[in-house]
Amino acid sequence: MQEDFLHYIYKYKKFETSALKTTNGQSITIKQLGQHNFNAGPDFFNAQMRIDNQLWAGNVEIHIKSSDWYVHHHEKDVAYDNVILHVVWEDDTEIFRKDNSKIPTLELKHYTNKQLLKNYTKLMQSKSWINCETDFTSVDDFLLNHWLDRLYIERLERKSEDIQQLLKNSNNDWEAVLFIMLAKSFGLKVNGESFLSLAKSFEFSIVRKLQNDVYNLEALFFGQANLLEEDYQDTYYIDLQKRYAFLKQKFSLTNQGVAALQFFRLRPPNFPTIRISQLANVYGQHTNLFSEVIHLKTKASFYKLFQIETSSFWKTHYTFSKASKKSRKQLAKGFVDLLLINTIIPIKFSYAKANGQSIEDDIFKLIKEIKLERNNITDAFLKLKPIEKTALSSQSLIQLKTEYCAKNKCLQCAIGNDLIVKNK
Repeated sequence: MQEDFLHYIYKYKKFETSALKTTNGQSITIKQLGQHNFNAGPDFFNAQMRIDNQLWAGNVEIHIKSSDWYVHHHEKDVAYDNVILHVVWEDDTEIFRKDNSKIPTLELKHYTNKQLLKNYTKLMQSKSWINCETDFTSVDDFLLNHWLDRLYIERLERKSEDIQQLLKNSNNDWEAVLFIMLAKSFGLKVNGESFLSLAKSFEFSIVRKLQNDVYNLEALFFGQANLLEEDYQDTYYIDLQKRYAFLKQKFSLTNQGVAALQFFRLRPPNFPTIRISQLANVYGQHTNLFSEVIHLKTKASFYKLFQIETSSFWKTHYTFSKASKKSRKQLAKGFVDLLLINTIIPIKFSYAKANGQSIEDDIFKLIKEIKLERNNITDAFLKLKPIEKTALSSQSLIQLKTEYCAKNKCLQCAIGNDLIVKNK
């Protein structure tokens, strides 16, 4: 038994209320349950109860055992002087206020449906990959799809908080925030943090000033990434070194905080050298990228926007030191999908929210155009039940697993709630 389960039972009236009595035999009529308090103090504020013939207004405190009142030292806290009802699972001692008046106690175990308790216990004692693994297949499709939609918005809301912090740090420059987020996405999982530190190592205003010459952008990015410190005798490399030396002096650049880039165990198309050149070309070709991102709505339009490849040198190289077979190194559609999932859609959502707009329909339409991401989490869920194979589903399932299943938050989950209240 956990206290949050008692909160759930009380808050949603999952108990028989027609003939409630205190442990002393006084009748209880609940007029108002009160407002759930998630901060310090009693669990529910501003409740109203008729106990026998007396109407009471005040707060409600909930514990597993009555004696927890003293374990938590509530008898010494003035915040609990106005508790009018102590709701417990087991009444093991009498509780008194500071003025020695007894606090009425409701023992919930006598009024709670046994099947409800059985269902809850089954979930909480499960040793499966997720608590509801054995019952997940029975979840109603409409309920599941509605919950996945809600989870996706919840995930965007969380990402929006991170974006707001970036915005604050960049003096409300949305274009700068987009650049930082794109840079991290271009680094993928292995080099994401390194690309992020690279993007934060200089003011975005410098990018604006250099956008008319992609080689200046490449010099800036490669130089800040500590990739221009060798002695390669190549005209392109030497040109980048000269350009970076000039930019470093002009803009007082420092790259001491930029994390080292990794090449190990990466496929050559994902080498940081290739991604840096592609990122430079994105900004070399689009001087108002943020405006374009905000106005575009379809996956096809974003594929067109990001029809980007590297500079010519990289058509025959993956690193500065060694030539390779000639090939065009364009941004693949799968990579653009990742940009949409991790950067474009979150920033579109955040921008609309900041401007008091609702674009959920557009967001849902766009995210559902993108294929489901395959990973350990999505694969495991798909083994349990057929689910729509879109990026909305994969993002929502990641949110479900990491924020609910992994934290045993079944009581806050629509699926968990549905399984708990079922009469089997």
